[in-house]
Order: sequence, then C-alpha cells, then structure tokens
Amino acid sequence: MNIFVSNLSFNIQDEDLEGFFTEFGTVTSAKVIMDRNTSQSRGFGFVEMPNREEAQKAIEALDGAVADGRAVRVSEARPKEDKKPSGRFASNKW
Repeated sequence: MNIFVSNLSFNIQDEDLEGFFTEFGTVTSAKVIMDRNTSQSRGFGFVEMPNREEAQKAIEALDGAVADGRAVRVSEARPKEDKKPSGRFASNKW
C-alpha cells in the first residue's frame, strides 16, 4: 500500500519518515520529496508498506500526530493522474 504523508517539517529526512512507520510493520520504502532546484524538502513524502492491514493501522495512528513540531496528515496515496495538456497546444490540432 502506498501512503501519502504531508505537512512534514523541512527537517524530516527519509530515515525519519521510515522510522515513524516501522512501529506498525514492514516498510519497503520511505521517500521525502525534494525540490529539484533547491534540494530542500517540499514538505511531503510517500511510504510503501506491503501489508495493507499494517498500513491502515499506521495511517489511523499517525494522521494528525505531531512530528518535529508539525501535525502531519497521513492518508492512502491516490494514483498519479496524467497531466492534461494546457495552453496553446492542448487540442493537438496544429
């Protein structure tokens, strides 16, 4: 199960994020998303847990919990949507 974690402190690293979730079960990956230009955290990340039941327990326990002074939001990640073209070339009619 893929889990979305938002409102993270900019001090939180991948290892910290993983540590929050290991209490509830196996974590296969934990990634804080970084800005390409500044290399600073963007304040959100993703955690993958193979066991759905463990992941659900983690979501329920950690949603609203305070980490490094901030109340984090934790939910099941939604599938990434395809970006729709916009602007001048949106219709594909040249």
